Order: sequence, then C-alpha cells, then structure tokens
Amino acid sequence: MAFLKKLAFIGAGNMTEALIQGILKASLLKADEIIASEVSQERVAYIHQKTGVAVLLKNTEAAKQAETIILAVKPQAMEMVLEELAEVLSQDQLVISIAAGIKTETIEKQLKADTTKIQKIQKNPKNLPVIRVMPNTPAMVGCSATAICKGRYSSDEHLKRAVRIFEAVGYVAVVNEELMDTVTALSGSGPAYIFTIIESLIDAGVELGLTRDVAAGLTIQTVKGAARMMEETKEHPATLKNRVTSPGGTTAAGLHALEKNGLRNAMIEAVIAAKNRAKELG
Repeated sequence: MAFLKKLAFIGAGNMTEALIQGILKASLLKADEIIASEVSQERVAYIHQKTGVAVLLKNTEAAKQAETIILAVKPQAMEMVLEELAEVLSQDQLVISIAAGIKTETIEKQLKADTTKIQKIQKNPKNLPVIRVMPNTPAMVGCSATAICKGRYSSDEHLKRAVRIFEAVGYVAVVNEELMDTVTALSGSGPAYIFTIIESLIDAGVELGLTRDVAAGLTIQTVKGAARMMEETKEHPATLKNRVTSPGGTTAAGLHALEKNGLRNAMIEAVIAAKNRAKELG
C-alpha cells in the first residue's frame, strides 16, 4: 500500500509475532514486504515458519531494507541496538519504538549519525523521525490497547503511518509523551493485573465447588461481557456497577469485602509502582 512500502522489525519476540500476524490479516502488507531480525536461531526459524516473513540475524541488514523500522527489543538492549543502527539509517526512514520507558529524545540523540567519520566531516547529523508506541500483549489476539506519541522530528504523516500499523491489532490512542509512562503502567502492564483478578475469581469458584473448567468459562465470559457492556453503553463504571448491586444483596456483600480488603487501593498502587519502574527503565 502507498502509505507503507516495507517494514522491518528489530527483534522477533511475542509482540513482533503478534504485530506481523495482525498486519498480514489486515492486508496492510504481504509477507514479502516485511522483514525481521533476531539473534536467536531458534526464533528465526519459528517466526519464518509461522508467518512466512524473512528473518535475518543482523539488525543492520534488516533495517537497511525498510522504509519503516519497529524497534521491538527490551529497554536494556536499546542503547546497543541504536548504536548499531545509527550507522545505516537515513532521514527517509521512520523509526518506531515499543520499548517501555525509552523517550523519543533519547532515541533521536542516539540515532544522530554524527558518530560516523563521514558525518563528522560533513557536520550534518541526521535527525531521524521517531514515534514511540506502547501496545500490550492482547495484540496477539487482535485486541491490543496501544498509545502513540510523536518525537521531535516526526510529522503528522509519520504519526498516521504508525497509527495505521497498530490499528491492525486493536485500539489506538494518540497521547502526549509525558503520559507514556502512565500508559505503560496502565494498559501496558494492565493485562497482568486483569489476569490476576481472573485467576482469583476462578480459584474462588473452585473453592466453592465449581469445576475449574466451569469456573474459568464463567469468569472469562463475565470479564468479556463487562468490558463490552461498558464499551457499548459508554456509561461510567460506577453507574453500571450500581445496576448490579441491590441493597442488602449478594453483590453488595461482595463489594464490601473488596473494599475492606483494599482492592481499589491495591490497583491504584500497582499502576503507580509500574509507572515509577517505567521511569527507571528510561
């Protein structure tokens, strides 16, 4: 498609796999228009077999072939990867990072290719456009919650390109960068919080006599239904909660126990702790 010619992923972990599958399913690109790089030989073979996408062992070889590069490496590996890529990237390419906590400014500075001898002579460092993105793991089932922000040198067209890519795997919101650590803590880490709640509800059902399969089925559908109800009605969660809660009834008793044991405070503290950790990673 005109908006996206060729796409490279640096790193081929679970998120890369999910994004590739979403992009192919949405027909944004064909398999031969996507390339990836990965240090693990086993992972190289797996991703190629699973998606049909070519996977290389060298990051620079993958990056040189693409118009858009998605950095899908762990924050701890970002500095090394950027130092490597700075030698081969040009201002005609768009860099998208999905690493938690790493600011666009940090990436832009490390990608200025004034470290090369040629650029030192020319005194003309490259100002590469960078977009920062925070998806979450439900991208694997086409239901990601993703936030996106622009860097200093990226345009509205670059932003549109990034939004189009990540809409292939779910919902996308454009935010200011100062909110990205909050996004990381809320929706980036959020699935783990929800899985913990789901696990607890299933265990409670089993404790009270249900089989694990039945408890799991009822819990999953309850969570799915509650989310869909809120999405479709657009009503405040407190309003929807009150509709379920009869005076002196079972739900009221359950909610009282949740408040007494600090669920609401625990959830807020979890997001705050995750945000602080995202800052540390940056």
